[in-house]
Amino acid sequence: MVEKFLEGKGALITGGASGFGRGIAIEYAKRGADIILVDINEELLNETCKKIEQEYKQKVIPIVCDVSKSEQVQDMAKRAFKELDNIYILNNNAGIGDLYGPDLLRIKEDIYDRIMDVNLRGQWLVSKYVCKQMKSQKFENESLSGKVIHTASIAGMVVDLKLSAYTLSKVGIIAMVKMLAQSLAPKITVNAISPGYHITGIYNYSEDAMKATMDDGRVKTPLNRMGTVQDVANISVFLASPLSNFITGHNIPVDGGIAEVGVPANYIKSEI
Repeated sequence: MVEKFLEGKGALITGGASGFGRGIAIEYAKRGADIILVDINEELLNETCKKIEQEYKQKVIPIVCDVSKSEQVQDMAKRAFKELDNIYILNNNAGIGDLYGPDLLRIKEDIYDRIMDVNLRGQWLVSKYVCKQMKSQKFENESLSGKVIHTASIAGMVVDLKLSAYTLSKVGIIAMVKMLAQSLAPKITVNAISPGYHITGIYNYSEDAMKATMDDGRVKTPLNRMGTVQDVANISVFLASPLSNFITGHNIPVDGGIAEVGVPANYIKSEI
């Protein structure tokens, strides 16, 4: 069911040129939102914006920004609020993957720093400079002035030694969401989505690469299929909707049951 519950509202999505960000942007546009898409990849960003604007007839504005850079984030936030007279949804999605394998004592410092800068510092900076203005917004027939949705990971729920820096960054995001939920209450809700194994850019859009990682970690998905971008976009739509107005400070795993249900890898044979 597609209702236009975001009509007259703006949504800002970081990491919006591809993957989860792109999928979320499409679902928001279907529901009437005007959109600011933020990404570091200018070519792909412009391509995605044009496609969404043409197909769904909503205003879509691209802003190129490295979310790990404070000055760029501040400039992005100022421009975003000039382009749209309100931003009801902040989808804090931008992030990068880790080199699979090296544990915390072997990972190189430059790789560690870059992952923490983009994934954790980046989401903090975007929230810091966007939410201050969101708090003062007023919407007719709305008790809230905005909603913030962060992309975390099940690696932040069950630590993965072979994704050491990535895991630490996602643990931090889940903790940050709880703190922001307290700071921004009662005007803004803040929640996180933790994807599991989904075929996105982190795996170079390769099903084989993702399966290899799962096999190496002896991961078994109780619901016995791979995750999709749509699975994550669906939960993001729910968190953006009035149906979630009494939910804040929570992390919602979208992983087919891996993190919290769990089935031992060798207990049930599976194609995945």
